[in-house]
Amino acid sequence: MNFNIIDIEKWNRKEHYLHYIQDIRCTYSLTTNIDITFLKQEQKRKNQKIYPALIYMIATAVNHHKEFRMDHDRDDHLGYWSEVNPSYTVFNEENQTFSSIWTEYDSSFTTFYDNCVQDIYDYSSSTLMTPKSNMPQNIFTISSIPWVDFTSFNLNVYNEGHYLPPIFTVGKFIYEKEKILMPIAIQVHHAVCDGFHIGKFINYLQELADSYLDWAK
Repeated sequence: MNFNIIDIEKWNRKEHYLHYIQDIRCTYSLTTNIDITFLKQEQKRKNQKIYPALIYMIATAVNHHKEFRMDHDRDDHLGYWSEVNPSYTVFNEENQTFSSIWTEYDSSFTTFYDNCVQDIYDYSSSTLMTPKSNMPQNIFTISSIPWVDFTSFNLNVYNEGHYLPPIFTVGKFIYEKEKILMPIAIQVHHAVCDGFHIGKFINYLQELADSYLDWAK
C-alpha cells in the first residue's frame, strides 16, 4: 500500500482544504438510489450473493476516484492511498449484533468475490466487533441496513473533524414497478471532496451497475 503525500503549498485545493479542515470543519452526506435491476437479475441467474458484488462495485468506484482515497498517515501528513480496501459489516443473526470485517481489494471480481464470500462465512457468527485481525490502514467503510430503505441518512463522527475517508451505508432495496433500486448514503469530508466529485462518483457507480457483465466475467 503506497501513501502519496500531497505538497499542500502546491496543491490546487489548498485554500479549500484549509478552510474546511481549520476554519469550518465540515462533512456532508448525500443519499441517492442506484438502479441495480440488471445487476440483481444477473446475480440471481448466476446464483451469486448480492452483498459481495455491491462491496466490490463500491470499492472499485472508490479506487477509481482519488478524492475518495484521501487520508492522513500516522504522522498526520495529508495524502492519498494508491489503493484502498473495503471494511464492511456482517450481521450475527443469533446474537443480533454486527461485526466489522475487511477483504483485500482485487480488481478481479472473481478473486474478490470468492475472498469476500469466504470472509463473510468465517466471521458472520462472531460476537466480536472486529474479529478479523491485521486490518490495514488503507481502508474505507461500508455498512448495510437491509431492514429499511431510506431517503436520508447521516453519521456523526466525533474525531475533531479530521476523518477523511468516505463512509457508505446501503439500505433495503426498493422494488419500484420493474426497477430494483439500492439506497446508498455517502458521507465525505468537504476538505477533500466537493459536490462535483461526489456527482462523478455516483455516475460512475451507476455505470458499474449497468455494465455488470463486463466486469463480472
